[in-house]
Amino acid sequence: MSDVTGAPRRALVVVDVQPTFCEGGALAVAGGDAVARAIADYAAAHRDRYDLVVTTQDWHVDPGTHFSATPDYVDTWPPHAVAGTPEAELHPALADLRPDVSVRKGEYAAAYSGFEGVDADGRLLATVLQEAGVGDVDVVGIAESHCVRATALDALGLGLRTRVLTDLTVPVTPEQGAAARAAMAAAGAELVESGLL
Repeated sequence: MSDVTGAPRRALVVVDVQPTFCEGGALAVAGGDAVARAIADYAAAHRDRYDLVVTTQDWHVDPGTHFSATPDYVDTWPPHAVAGTPEAELHPALADLRPDVSVRKGEYAAAYSGFEGVDADGRLLATVLQEAGVGDVDVVGIAESHCVRATALDALGLGLRTRVLTDLTVPVTPEQGAAARAAMAAAGAELVESGLL
């Protein structure tokens, strides 16, 4: 889980930075566009910090009861991130990101964590990271209260040292964000602003 110098190999995991979750999208989170631009700037400036850059995307074909005409916004949601639509693609701000691996999730069922997704070769995110020798992950993206939280918790569950870069994510609501940060911290995640790294 380390490179030839003995330093841990680190991945940047960019969670669900898609137009569907940004202003004007089907399931918009206030501040999504700004976070997308901030992530792009951070990644461009600090690509050398990472051995692997991974993106995740909601990519819904027919996710069953995850979609609802009368959503409760807890277990059911309006249609969003429909596979093959512009809203499901990566946010235009990430056009120059050039991820090493892209993972898509939720084709036929609800999927919050990036670890539920697979890459173009059908590999689960855990397999991708393991094969790359990654031991440390930095998690950013949308929304902090949902998919970022689930991804960070799964990373911790796999024994990965996990940081959440708090200025590079945004919650659905401040209250849900506070609850997510508490849960991630309690599970062992380090919560830190990217400028303090």
